[in-house]
Amino acid sequence: MAENTRGGLVPAMITECEQNGDQLRKKESSPRQVVCMFNPFEYTVRKSNTYKHEFNNDRNVPTMEFTEAGEKTLALKLTFDTYELGEDVTQRTRVLWELMGKIETSEGKQEPPPVVFEWGVFEFFAVIKSVTQKFTMFLVDGTPVRAEVDISLSQHMDSDEYRVMPSQNPTSGNGPVNRIWSVQAGDRLDLIAAEVYGDATKWRIIALNNDILNPFVLVPGQRLTIPSL
Repeated sequence: MAENTRGGLVPAMITECEQNGDQLRKKESSPRQVVCMFNPFEYTVRKSNTYKHEFNNDRNVPTMEFTEAGEKTLALKLTFDTYELGEDVTQRTRVLWELMGKIETSEGKQEPPPVVFEWGVFEFFAVIKSVTQKFTMFLVDGTPVRAEVDISLSQHMDSDEYRVMPSQNPTSGNGPVNRIWSVQAGDRLDLIAAEVYGDATKWRIIALNNDILNPFVLVPGQRLTIPSL
């Protein structure tokens, strides 16, 4: 099992897959894999179809005829930080670039390697369509130690992409489900504790779980992990 994220959560992962007949599965021998150091705050799934418009003067809107199904895409942003380790962050992100290479199929065709993005109950079988990597922190010698990576994946399979995987949850693995609280203006840890636990004095549990040194400073948009008791 992959190590947890910096926040102690079960991490999202991108893993190389292989073809098995008409199905895809995770590659069994030495799969290339990216384990998220920080889980994404959000991800976006998008699909667009193509239609033919037929205009009729008797109607205010045209009739539409389906002509082509579009691919489903997944977009997300990931953050990688190796400052505390003192190592080049590209050692953690280079696999993403490798997974944009090409492989040769048994039919002699050259195709991008299929991958699966999985986080809790969500699976998305796809190929990596684009990667944009922005470096935002460096050591004194110029070694990059923090990177923000925007990734776009293009659907590879239509069936079972939302298959539920038993005994796994994006925040807790096999344990109780943790909540994610998105901080709003005016939120305080004691008020949050009163809301989720019914006891404002339990704010220290939230502070410790999120490495909050100053409980009076919360930033709108900040996401807190609320551990189950």
